[in-house]
Amino acid sequence: MYSQNGTKRSTGCCSPEIRRAAALFQSARRVVIGSGAGLSAAAGLLYSGPRFTGRFAPFIAKYGLTDMYSAGFYPFPNERARWAYWAQHILVNRIEPPALPLYRQLYGLVGAREHFVITTNVDHQFQKAGFAPARVFAVQGDYGELQCARACHGGLYPAEPVVRALSAATRDCLVPGALVPRCPVCGGKMAVHLRVDQSFVEDDTWHEACARYEDFLRACIDVPTVLLELGVGFNTPGIIRYPFERLALAYENFSLIRVNLSEARLPDELKSRGVSLAGDMKDTLSALAAR
Repeated sequence: MYSQNGTKRSTGCCSPEIRRAAALFQSARRVVIGSGAGLSAAAGLLYSGPRFTGRFAPFIAKYGLTDMYSAGFYPFPNERARWAYWAQHILVNRIEPPALPLYRQLYGLVGAREHFVITTNVDHQFQKAGFAPARVFAVQGDYGELQCARACHGGLYPAEPVVRALSAATRDCLVPGALVPRCPVCGGKMAVHLRVDQSFVEDDTWHEACARYEDFLRACIDVPTVLLELGVGFNTPGIIRYPFERLALAYENFSLIRVNLSEARLPDELKSRGVSLAGDMKDTLSALAAR
């Protein structure tokens, strides 16, 4: 682990950074968890390596795919090919994985404190680990849902029965044309409920979750609150990273704990209001729990 000036520091449960983070956490009456892709990667949902090569070998051979992240943007030649890939992607990352130990540990760390989660992850791991759905705001969507690709209406549809049928029928990286999902309203293409452009559906459930999150933040203003930021980098920093910094600066009852493998640095003006913990997420959360 390294300090903000680049010098090496201890990652143990008795390190000064862990002691300070634990003190902030213990004094908090409320916890706001903000999570990005780094948390799920640390939990084991890696988009490259054996998880990718072991499950997507035919797609790698046919299209030269290198990882699941870039594969999400691959220009597949047609809908039969696109849904053959996406059926496997959703199964591997959303439907098949159980609640992973790191998420379970995080749920235990929060304990009985009032809490809320805002996440850019779309793998549903918080809910699987025990977090109440009403306390989770998944800003970028959920792999477990499908929508009209051009958002002709605001409906969302369960993905699991569709992708299981597609996966079972996939041959030579193609699904049967009769199984390609079609919008039940306009008859056009369907897409995963994932924010990639302006066609992302923000339905009533999305807006209700957003409102609950904003209400929770307002109720935290006069209460000791820790902002626990986990694995949030600079892909979409305007959703969690920068807002957390602004909250910690604006309200004296807010403190920020930033946990990140390589991007844990805090702005200079937040050094007295927060702590950065750089290094392996599992080790860091275990050390924090031990305190």
